[in-house]
Amino acid sequence: MDTKTLHKELTFSTARSGGSGGQHVNKVETKVVLYFNVETSSFFSETQKSKIRSKLSNHINKEGVLVLSHDRKRSQVANKNAVIKKFDAMIEHALKKEKKRIKTKPSAASVAARKKEKSKRSEIKKMRKPPRLND
Repeated sequence: MDTKTLHKELTFSTARSGGSGGQHVNKVETKVVLYFNVETSSFFSETQKSKIRSKLSNHINKEGVLVLSHDRKRSQVANKNAVIKKFDAMIEHALKKEKKRIKTKPSAASVAARKKEKSKRSEIKKMRKPPRLND
């Protein structure tokens, strides 16, 4: 996947980071918000776009824009690099082909153990009942 051409479709905005931190955090816009319009992207095919929409639906708004933010670092550049790295990982995970599960049968030993446990449980329950008296 050629990330340089994909990164050209990204847009960014900055904001002041929330939370405590004093004078520095109140003056500097270090929080970086990444926007990626899945609908208008020319980088992905329609099937890839539908995969992205379904797997990353929690991060996509009503307009079809993927929104990610990062504000943990003290500098804007570091936050921008971190949010791009996060975006790349999420896209890679969304487009990853899932392996098909291979069905397996239970082993003979596990089947025998299950049956033995069932019969033991059955005996315990039979012992709880009062004895039947036949005339």
